Amino acid sequence: MPYLLSCDIHTHTMFSAHAYSTIEENVYWAAERGLQVLGSADHLSSMVTACPNDLRSYQFFINQDIWPRIWSGVLVLRGAEADIVSLDGSLFGEDTLVTLDIAGDSYSRQHSLFDLVTRNLDYLVASVHNPQIAEGATLAQTTEMYINALEHPKVFMLGHTGRSGVPFDIDEVLLAAKAKHKIIEINNHSLEHGVDTEHWAVCRKIAERCAELGVGIGVSTDAHIGMAIGKLDYARKMLDEIHFPLDLIVTRDRETLLREMAAAGVCDLRNGM
Repeated sequence: MPYLLSCDIHTHTMFSAHAYSTIEENVYWAAERGLQVLGSADHLSSMVTACPNDLRSYQFFINQDIWPRIWSGVLVLRGAEADIVSLDGSLFGEDTLVTLDIAGDSYSRQHSLFDLVTRNLDYLVASVHNPQIAEGATLAQTTEMYINALEHPKVFMLGHTGRSGVPFDIDEVLLAAKAKHKIIEINNHSLEHGVDTEHWAVCRKIAERCAELGVGIGVSTDAHIGMAIGKLDYARKMLDEIHFPLDLIVTRDRETLLREMAAAGVCDLRNGM
């Protein structure tokens, strides 16, 4: 079937350091491709800077309320892709204390980098980028890691689990996501090297179990340049091969996405849009 996918909620701007477009350029391409929703989710990660306890290195996230909500006809969501950094499912910056604001003034009380950076964001994608955190771990531990990450109030989607290099009990994690109205990403970038790769096989298995267990997915580009936004051909091919049910694709349209974000308790943007 032709999958109409009108939301792309895992995309990156130049802030992510190894990405190459501005937010305005990304919005341009989202509008050009006819998307209803663009989610900007830059890295909240040590990949961005060598000074993780300096809020100034992450101030890009703090002022995003100046972005128009509707920009060139596209609903723009403010997010981040937060690294899962330990087997307890904690996210980057949670244990990093920040004492100075972006102007260099002292805070009257302690804040974590995570809280300061994410408090005005709409949602988070939680991803593993460093599989060494799970070196020597049992399947039960890695499964618990992902389930704990889903407990974060702003985590809406687990990012590219099929290419993280960390095995886990797929059914347990998927059912935990389903119970919380949270979603599993089918990441187009993970599939770009073709059907004969390990990533394709793992991603396909995850997608098949989502279909069988009734778990919602988010189909995203993980675009690191504007012209890649909305180009989901590899994901479409895989979903078509397994006859994935359209009603489980949460990113198929704006109404469905916003309804599920509200049901998950992540944010409710359904009114005033």
